[in-house]
Amino acid sequence: MSKVIIKSYADLQAYEGQEIGVSEYHTITQEQISLFADATLDHQWIHLDAERAQTESPFGNTIAHGYLTVSLLPYLWGQIISIENLKMQVNYEIESLRFNQAVVVNSDVRLRVKLLSAKDLRGVIKAQLEVTMEIKDSRKPAFTGVITFLYHFNG
Repeated sequence: MSKVIIKSYADLQAYEGQEIGVSEYHTITQEQISLFADATLDHQWIHLDAERAQTESPFGNTIAHGYLTVSLLPYLWGQIISIENLKMQVNYEIESLRFNQAVVVNSDVRLRVKLLSAKDLRGVIKAQLEVTMEIKDSRKPAFTGVITFLYHFNG
């Protein structure tokens, strides 16, 4: 898959209103879920106890933390786009986010992104993105939402 290459505000603005792309699939493993639980101190059994999840959970297995799936946004976005001539990217806003379906352990997820708008705020580019995290072989996405990144280009 080839990435969209952006070198300036004008390059980014050209994609306004369009789908920019779709990432590769990423498998969410139990190890990743467990490490996220340790990092966030969220050790709820639905994420970590496979035996209990098989008998008590409506999902039949452990599931990824919703915020784990959200935390994959920059990684998966980086598979879709290469922003060059960049000094810094900042996570700015999650305007809306809806968790539509749990991501069961060992599921494959990918990100689909549409650029809603790109605005130049005195040299800082505010990019609003419509994001959908798809789950392989599922009609319902893990989440949908609108997020905003700020891009500080060099010079």
